[in-house]
Amino acid sequence: MLNYLRGLILTRTLTYTVPEEYDGEKVNIFLRSGIGLSYRMVRSLKQIRGSMLLDGEPIRTIDPLRAGAVLTLNLPQDKSTAEPQEAEFEVLYEDDDILVINKPAGLAMHPTHNHQGDTLANAVAYYLTSKGKDAVFRVAGRLDKGTSGIVVCALHKMAAAKLNSSYDKTYIAIVEGNYEGSGTINAPIIRPDPMKTLRAVGEGGEEAVTHWTALGCRDGLTTMEITLETGRTHQIRVHFASLGTPLAGDDMYGGHTDKIARHALHCAKLEMHHPVTDEKMTFTAPLPQDMAGLLT
Repeated sequence: MLNYLRGLILTRTLTYTVPEEYDGEKVNIFLRSGIGLSYRMVRSLKQIRGSMLLDGEPIRTIDPLRAGAVLTLNLPQDKSTAEPQEAEFEVLYEDDDILVINKPAGLAMHPTHNHQGDTLANAVAYYLTSKGKDAVFRVAGRLDKGTSGIVVCALHKMAAAKLNSSYDKTYIAIVEGNYEGSGTINAPIIRPDPMKTLRAVGEGGEEAVTHWTALGCRDGLTTMEITLETGRTHQIRVHFASLGTPLAGDDMYGGHTDKIARHALHCAKLEMHHPVTDEKMTFTAPLPQDMAGLLT
């Protein structure tokens, strides 16, 4: 049921039975330690009348809990600011808290001065409104426009706050060069020109650590499985370019476009804990045709 309070629509209701170990503890202790909400999220709930109920009665964050009582959280709906615009993407999973997408290459994540209406944010807004839903576009880790693969969208603030620290991605990249075995690239990344998106390896930059495993070589190209310790802009692309082996198709960093028209990078696997149920979840997305074609 929708609750209208202070002009807000409360559309996601979560219920928790207070465990014995939190009997007599303040509500905010359970919200932070028991559920894992951020300080900012707890503060946000405090500001909305009726967002927290104990056995159906309004409660404050400083009030004590009772073991066995039912704590209800009513989360406000955020209205999307992106203009709905239809675009194709594959939905891997969906519920009331998250939307997991296999993003095609060539689709930018957010509207910018160069992209108005033709972004994943616009496409998600269209998809949700067509189903009678709405949400601000919040993603757990962004992908470059030219990168394909798995993207997780949080459908409310609580999901967004918990997803930010609870996922691991595995990438597949195809680099120009011959590699064997596995290794780690630990090299800081700088932004030489603040007016440009181009990055480079350089002293005094932000720490950046990339782990790689070579899966096989063909025609001077190596297919890599990659995981990251850090998430710097263009990290994978910059690290391999710094070794003289840019990603195939990555003309921004010295790659050649004769075999593929975009940098050959794909988020193939994502592991996470669901932000509400804490269930361990794993999603996979197969290589798109343009990258798969380099391997045959």
